[in-house]
Amino acid sequence: MDKKIIVRTKQNERITGTLKAFDSHINIWLDDATISGEKDIKLGKVLIRGDSIVYISPEK
Repeated sequence: MDKKIIVRTKQNERITGTLKAFDSHINIWLDDATISGEKDIKLGKVLIRGDSIVYISPEK
């Protein structure tokens, strides 16, 4: 909790943010979330559904 993580989704998006909460379905709540790519897109607070997640990794 309260650690920076990287989430890769089935839509091939790389989302980074601060882990705030998760549940038994691996739904992830992030603060200060950003989609990384050619241009970073700031999202703020987001909920990522567990069924769309490919992997979760700690940020370096």
